[in-house]
Amino acid sequence: MWSHARGWVAATGVLAAVLLTAACHAAAPAAEAAVHSSAAAYATTGPVVALGDSYTAGALLPIDTHAKPAGCLRSTKAYPTLVADALGARLIDVACASAGVKNTTQAQPTYLGTNPPQLSALAPGDRLVLLTLSGDDMGFLNVLKECAELSFTQPWGSPCEAHYTKGGTDQLAAGVAAEGPKMSQVLAEIAARAPGARIVVVGYPDMFPQSGGCWPAVPITAGDVAYLRGTEVKANAMLAAAALGAGATFVNTYTPTIGHDFCQPESVRDVEGLLPGSLALPFHPNTRGQQAIATAVLAAIKRA
Repeated sequence: MWSHARGWVAATGVLAAVLLTAACHAAAPAAEAAVHSSAAAYATTGPVVALGDSYTAGALLPIDTHAKPAGCLRSTKAYPTLVADALGARLIDVACASAGVKNTTQAQPTYLGTNPPQLSALAPGDRLVLLTLSGDDMGFLNVLKECAELSFTQPWGSPCEAHYTKGGTDQLAAGVAAEGPKMSQVLAEIAARAPGARIVVVGYPDMFPQSGGCWPAVPITAGDVAYLRGTEVKANAMLAAAALGAGATFVNTYTPTIGHDFCQPESVRDVEGLLPGSLALPFHPNTRGQQAIATAVLAAIKRA
């Protein structure tokens, strides 16, 4: 999710892997049990297809060594696997780290192999499509990197907000608005290729504390945390509107993860910060976060 700065993602991901390999097989039995029990009363027929970016792929949780291409960083700890397992369904996972909307119809080169166009994995017999996408198109991980750098110039201000709203236009809000029609087109194409499938658009979890910040542990000022939190809320609202317009299901993963942001202790947070405390990419869900997302998805399926 949220980056065209693949070199930065790769470098930080490697750092996390080196420092935190011991955590890669850490389990959360209670959370996994909750995921499975929530699906006990219902199931699906036909395969589950996972599309999207690194939030779908579950990058580095740890990497599934059997998944191809390896450069997509898919993990069996990611929410699509948890959902498919709970439903007793076969999973077709083509999500890929750093994927954007264009990679739904165009091949995506990675450092280790090329991922085919994601929509090519769809078929008329599919029954459930899971999708988290759009953050990379908005370059949000690049934004977080820039906000971190700017924080040292004005630790008690909002230098990143000033940068992105210079001239009176909020560039990040404009990026979110521009993404809406693209997501609507993607959802229309999914429906055309898999007309019998239920399409589930999965939103992004709460990354930022509801007040304040944790500079310099995560070097983003409190003022910019508030600005970026507002941008994430706008992004989720855009995804919800696109889903509604397409007759798809939107899953709100933001509300259930409030209080589990990157400023929280390692035992509580669902999303890691700049230097992850567990095996995950910076500013991405950890194993606990992926389980929380899976629980929200299964609850949404059960309600319908």
